[in-house]
Formats: sequence, structure tokens, C-alpha cells
Amino acid sequence: MKAPNFRQKVLLQLRRANQRILKSRTTRYDSHRDFTVPVLVLRYLPLSGNRISRKATGDVDVSLQDIRRHTDRETERVVEALERGSAYHRYQDPTARPCLRYPILDTIEFLEPLPSWHKRGHQVPMVDYDAILERINIRQWVEERGVKQVWLWGYHGGVVDMWESNMAGPFGDISNSDQDGRDMPVLNQTYTLYHYNYGRTASEAVEDHIHQIEVMLRQADLDLFWNRFVGRTGEGRCGWAHYPPNGERDYDWANRKTVWSDIEDWRPDGTGQRRPIDCTRWNCGSLDWFVYWMQNLPGRNNGIQYRGRPLANWWAWVGDWDGVMAAGLGLV
Repeated sequence: MKAPNFRQKVLLQLRRANQRILKSRTTRYDSHRDFTVPVLVLRYLPLSGNRISRKATGDVDVSLQDIRRHTDRETERVVEALERGSAYHRYQDPTARPCLRYPILDTIEFLEPLPSWHKRGHQVPMVDYDAILERINIRQWVEERGVKQVWLWGYHGGVVDMWESNMAGPFGDISNSDQDGRDMPVLNQTYTLYHYNYGRTASEAVEDHIHQIEVMLRQADLDLFWNRFVGRTGEGRCGWAHYPPNGERDYDWANRKTVWSDIEDWRPDGTGQRRPIDCTRWNCGSLDWFVYWMQNLPGRNNGIQYRGRPLANWWAWVGDWDGVMAAGLGLV
């Protein structure tokens, strides 16, 4: 018997997804709960002697021991920031519990350059995510061990192109990429790969996650998330990764200009209380801004109503994408 081609695989996955949707209609999806996001960490560390090869990476030249120490430390910082960020209004209530937990199941290391290929439209080779994931038998990690995210520590340095996030699964590729659909193995369960640059820090890694959140919530409800939660520049709503409520340009995390914003009492209809906000509210730093922004996403038991209906816990889109999609859940 011949192996099914790509079209047949996609049709089979869509059929299974439709079956889950039909089944889910008989039960009510509970978004106001905790979610676990098991993580597999990968590291590609090309060497020249006992140091990372600048020739291979384009811009990184440190000892193998230092880069291992760096990636271990920054991985811990990413976990801490993402978990703390999922605790609704924790800056007001230190007892608020995170909605998400990120257990690291394992770390797999390769002392060699990232595999790459020449993809049309790219000036330098694109990282070959399909080859990376097939090599580690990603099907076993996702379908048997429950991995939902892969965190890939690699490099950029102008020598390869990369995606900050990339998704594959039965509901397609909703990610901060070109959404190719064929560049990672498509399995029966959704997983997302985040490509970190070990020439940088946890702040840039967490920013990858913020952009992925933005893509998924825009997909869920463009008007409610992008128009009403994020809002227009200078409008004083909640902003997004690059633009805080008082932002005037990209990456404006240290702007001390004061604006009146409802970010801490956000209501879709704009009736929440506004207060003067400037960058001192998040210590004028990028990582602190990302955590603060996440803590203002409607989380568990947020108590917010819109058009007479309660808002869901938006962290369900990160914690259980397949469940949310199968249930046909909206942000309201």
C-alpha cells in the first residue's frame, strides 16, 4: 500500500478535526482552568575547537561551557516570565496563580550547525525545521509524551533565515511565520516551535511568544482582540509587543510620556477606569513590559462581560489550542 500523499494527510486531519468539533458540541468547554504546556528544548551549537563557531553562526563566539550556561539560565527565565505572565493582574494581587505551567521534559543538544535549505524568496538559507524535527522523532514527543512546544536555541547572525514561531497540527499553521503548512511534520496534535537566538536573552525569546499570542488571538477574534484590546496607537488601550499604551514608535518600552489608559481595568466597551500610565509601571524594560502586558490579558475568572456574555480565559488558546478549536470557542 502506498503512503498517503500530503493532500490525503491534510484531508484525514480535517476529517478528524471535524469529528472532534461535532463531539465537543455536546459538552461545554471550560476555559477557566489551569493548563500544562510540556516543552522540549533543542540546542544547535556548532563548534570551532571548544568555542561556538562565529563562521557558522555569523555573530557568536563564546566557549561551549558559557553558551550552555547561558541557554540554561535564559530558559529558566523564559519559563518564569511566561508562567508569571499568565497570572491575571498579579501586579495587583501577588497571590494570583498562573494559568499556565511549562515543564521542561528534556533538552537535546547537537554540536553542529542548523540544517538549512534554499527557500524561494529568501536571500539566505532557511532553517530546515522539518529535518530538525524528523531527526528527533517529533511524533513520539508530541503524540506519546504530550509536548506542545519546542524551544529551539540557535542563531541568526545574517547567515540563516528563521521564524520566531511556527505551528503544525490538525488545525493548520497559525503562527508568526509565512504559515507554509509543509515546513514541519503535521501530526494529530498541534505543537508550536519557537526559535530563540542564543546571541540574545530571555526578553527576545519571550517576545517570540508575545507575537505568537497576538497571531492566535487575532485569529480567534480580530475585532475584540486587535481593535478593542490592543487599540490604536496613542489611544491608551492595552497595546501590543512593540507598542505599550504610551508607545509612539516600535520597541518604545522606555517611553516616560504619560497617557491615560484602561489597561489595568480593560473592558471591551471602553468603560473601564483609566489611570495615568508611563513606562515606570513596568520598570521601563522590555521583559517587564511583556510580563505586565500578559498579566492584563483576560485570564482565569476575569469577570469581564461583553454584550451580556462573559469573556473566556484567553490563556486557553495557548494552553489547549486543539481543544479550543475543536470546541469552536470564541474569546467571548
